[in-house]
Amino acid sequence: MDRIKEIERSIIKSYRKDIWKRFVKGINDYEMIEEGDKIAIAISGGKDSLLLAKLFQELLRHGKKDFSLEFICMNPGYRPDIVEQIQYNAKDLGIPMKMYDAPVFRVAEEMGGDRPCYMCARMRRGSLYDKAKQLGCNKLALGHHADDVIETILMNVLFGGNYKTMMPKLHSTNFEGMELIRPMVFIREDDIRRWVKYNGINPIDCACTVTEKKNVGARVYVKNLIQEVKKTNPNVEMSIYRSAENVEMGAILGYKDSQGVHHSFLETYGKEEE
Repeated sequence: MDRIKEIERSIIKSYRKDIWKRFVKGINDYEMIEEGDKIAIAISGGKDSLLLAKLFQELLRHGKKDFSLEFICMNPGYRPDIVEQIQYNAKDLGIPMKMYDAPVFRVAEEMGGDRPCYMCARMRRGSLYDKAKQLGCNKLALGHHADDVIETILMNVLFGGNYKTMMPKLHSTNFEGMELIRPMVFIREDDIRRWVKYNGINPIDCACTVTEKKNVGARVYVKNLIQEVKKTNPNVEMSIYRSAENVEMGAILGYKDSQGVHHSFLETYGKEEE
């Protein structure tokens, strides 16, 4: 019990500025929690989701809003040793986790073709939504951080031919009444790594049985690309992040509205004073 208390203390003391305050800022700035919410915290067993779970426990203990939590962990087909490690970490951190099985890895390998990671991600999300709803939750919290947002922006530009970011919250289109929230959008990945190391936590890595942790996919490429650019531009990450807040509608060729309808700059060209 003393170890759990020390880990919790590290969040609001040693990492108050870099982690706790940024977590609270994300919650408040984007209005992620309302009175009476029942929030499912998705735990993958990785460093991000373990921190997310502890942050929510601290918020429930010290916060002012009345809400409740469920901690859910999907086993998509992990090896037995990985399952054991996830369960050990949950107990070590004092997280009352509910694990359930879903054949995501098998289906992604059989039907994913050359994009197994894409299919896996979609299936995992749907399974988590379904489980959260079964437990009576109205929100699903994921552990995406600021670096995930940055990398997603650049991935879409370089590989998708569009400009989209990873939103702090959004309503589910397939699960009525469910909302997804990402409270760690202001927290940097390096700070999460430092917190994990500081507390002697051993989270799982990818643990995927399909790709077996090979460096594949656009995200790995973009992560490496950003680190290369950072050598000459130390502020590149924040520049990419802030670009999603500073889109000039009068200086783009076109955009899609919330209904998916595409609009060209020609629709307003010459109709407004420069």
